[in-house]
Amino acid sequence: MPKENILTKIANENEEIFPLVKYLQGCAGFPVYQNTQTEYLTPGELMFERLTEELKKAERYIFLEYFIIQEGIMWNTVLEILKEKAKQGVDVRVIYDDMGCFFLLPKDYQKTLESMGIHCFVFNAFQPIMSTIQNNRDHRKIAVIDGKTAFTGGINLADEYINAIDKHGYWKDASIMVHGDAAWSFTLMFLQMWSLCKNTIENYNKYRPRQTETCPVLSDGYVQPYADSPIDNENVGEHVYLKIINNAKKYVYINTPYLIIDDAMVSALKLAAKSGVDVRIVTPHRWDKRFVHMTTRSYYRELLRAGVKIYEYSKGFMHSKTFVSDDKVATVGTTNLDFRSLYLHFECGVLLYKNRSVMEIKKDYLDTLNICQEITMKDCVYNAFIRFVQEILRVFAPLM
Repeated sequence: MPKENILTKIANENEEIFPLVKYLQGCAGFPVYQNTQTEYLTPGELMFERLTEELKKAERYIFLEYFIIQEGIMWNTVLEILKEKAKQGVDVRVIYDDMGCFFLLPKDYQKTLESMGIHCFVFNAFQPIMSTIQNNRDHRKIAVIDGKTAFTGGINLADEYINAIDKHGYWKDASIMVHGDAAWSFTLMFLQMWSLCKNTIENYNKYRPRQTETCPVLSDGYVQPYADSPIDNENVGEHVYLKIINNAKKYVYINTPYLIIDDAMVSALKLAAKSGVDVRIVTPHRWDKRFVHMTTRSYYRELLRAGVKIYEYSKGFMHSKTFVSDDKVATVGTTNLDFRSLYLHFECGVLLYKNRSVMEIKKDYLDTLNICQEITMKDCVYNAFIRFVQEILRVFAPLM
């Protein structure tokens, strides 16, 4: 079905979601698709299993773009598949962020991969000079196989994400597998980043999974991958989140590892709760960055007073970045609710509308609440020194 007809169909089905879908397609440039199946993958162990299965099926190309890669069970398993596929003539490319992998990979690791037949680029290589450009990190997590299957979400290629090591307790994370037409958008995201990094011009049509034939994958609702970039004038990730909050009629459930938000996001969350929407946010109880966690907790009192329900994941570290609302719409991606993700990083995600994964995300959220501690106003009574430190930290929130 032509994309214009899909927009018309969505407009006729649900006028409330239509403006967001139209914004992503018409303004931000990210089409909405049918002929796509999705699978919500949590925890990271399940995503790892699916990823290795799909990588082994690759016939033409494998594109990987990750914030963190670290040697260990997860990456070494993936690397063995990549090496074998490269020997078979598959076009294998890897982009990893230099700051994200700082001290995690051996020196000149790019050359090591190149020696294996794997094309590689290190994003925004660290420079020992003061420069604001160092703030612009590639925080995306993208795996694309032949333009037919793609993965994104919070899961990097390191062992804590699959609970092979205990870093901050049990690591709760989420990913989404996209199979069908919508995987093409992730192919384009990767190739555009590759072109930007390498200063080359790619023939995108060369990588299309199908030239003329129709995708055989049956439609499971609507799927709209999107990306965010600090070098344009669109805060796409923030707009997706705000629209979901503002459109919610019954509920909006949010997972985020960090809650360091500006006035617009605070106002949207408070207004939704005051309007009778069941707004719930899950953050980690066990932190990975102490000052960031203290800053996250500094927002609790204001949100609780407005009726927002806040929970901390008690079993370990909550790293999922998911929104789900009204049994109709959800998003899974890489964007945290903090200044860096919303304004400084390259990010990506998937908007899901009326498909099976929406209800899977909701069920997982409600199940997760059983191992969370609900935060009350009593829990937010801090001494004068802690309150002072929190206020100071909020001033420096954009640097966290």
